[in-house]
Amino acid sequence: MRVTTEKQWVLVWDLPVRVFHWLLVISFAGAWLTAESEAQQMLHYAFGYAACALVLFRIVWGVIGTRYARFTQFIKGPTDTWHHIKSLLSGKDTLRFSSNLGHNPAGALAMISLMVLVMLIGITGYWIVKDDYGDFMSDAHETIANIALGVVIIHVLAAIIMSYMQKENLVKAMVTGKKQGTPSQAIRGPLNLVGILLVLAWAYLMFLIYSGAMGWLTR
Repeated sequence: MRVTTEKQWVLVWDLPVRVFHWLLVISFAGAWLTAESEAQQMLHYAFGYAACALVLFRIVWGVIGTRYARFTQFIKGPTDTWHHIKSLLSGKDTLRFSSNLGHNPAGALAMISLMVLVMLIGITGYWIVKDDYGDFMSDAHETIANIALGVVIIHVLAAIIMSYMQKENLVKAMVTGKKQGTPSQAIRGPLNLVGILLVLAWAYLMFLIYSGAMGWLTR
């Protein structure tokens, strides 16, 4: 049997990974936009806690998910990560990791950083609700949120730059799930059911928190 090595559009990101990504975008943006409004306080809580729930899901999916979703596939050591960042800044050796269709080391660093920051924002937000640690926790919550926003901006700019360097629309890939590769590099399937269940679970959690049904999180 002849193995096809010619590049074509292959499925790389399963639906749960794509749903996680875009729901986290919505949750982070929603929490940021409602942060200063007392009238939208419950909505702020809903977006914030929903973002934390998404991160918890992604941790699990990073262990049991499809090929490119797994942490073992894209988390590299400090040496590889630093080399990749330097190559991006210098414009040299930028395609070293291009044969790997998943996250490159810089993208992986941004992703893990954002996950940690989102959880810290959620934890400090919970402590604010419980009135623990006073003004210190409010300042910490705001500072971490600002750092997270900075990482988001860097992540977006990096995606645009890498799309130009690799001549591949990385934002579109996170919508369609497909990138240029060989058939042997494709994942086994989109796992649509898991993705749909994730959307429903996120929406239900948002409703529960916004309606006050999970009061232990909001008062």
